Amino acid sequence: MGYTLQAVIAGDELLRAASRDVPGARVAPLRQGLSLMPMTDEVFDAITDGSAAGNLGFWRLPGGFETLLAQWSAAGPIAYVEAEYFGGVGEQRAAVWADGALVLGPLDAPTKKWLSRTVSPISQALRQLRVRRSLGEDEFEAVGLDRHRNNDDWISSNTS
Repeated sequence: MGYTLQAVIAGDELLRAASRDVPGARVAPLRQGLSLMPMTDEVFDAITDGSAAGNLGFWRLPGGFETLLAQWSAAGPIAYVEAEYFGGVGEQRAAVWADGALVLGPLDAPTKKWLSRTVSPISQALRQLRVRRSLGEDEFEAVGLDRHRNNDDWISSNTS
């Protein structure tokens, strides 16, 4: 079974306030006071400015969205993450904005069974969002990103 994710992750209050005016935005709670907003087709269409995707190397980052993420980050750090893998092999990408500027990334790395998850792009981004991990888990697991396998599952879970 595969895993795919394209989402914005930030503090719950920040993300709910920022996404309030984004048509189709759904926010799902994570652990440690964070939430995620899956990048659906409706959200993508609502937030793109029609320009070509930026040079950040993401698969599904709408044109101009990095400017909006920078604006939202004035209220606190915010990450955009993507992951796609099957059978333990695939890729992750992540970037973090804070205080109106890109502060981490974009990071991308192949994800293989032998790669330490604590150095994965998403775990590094979550550290910037002040996620704490326990012994035997990485930041990805600490916030519960392993609970669902794709954006549709996050949307159908407890979202608002």
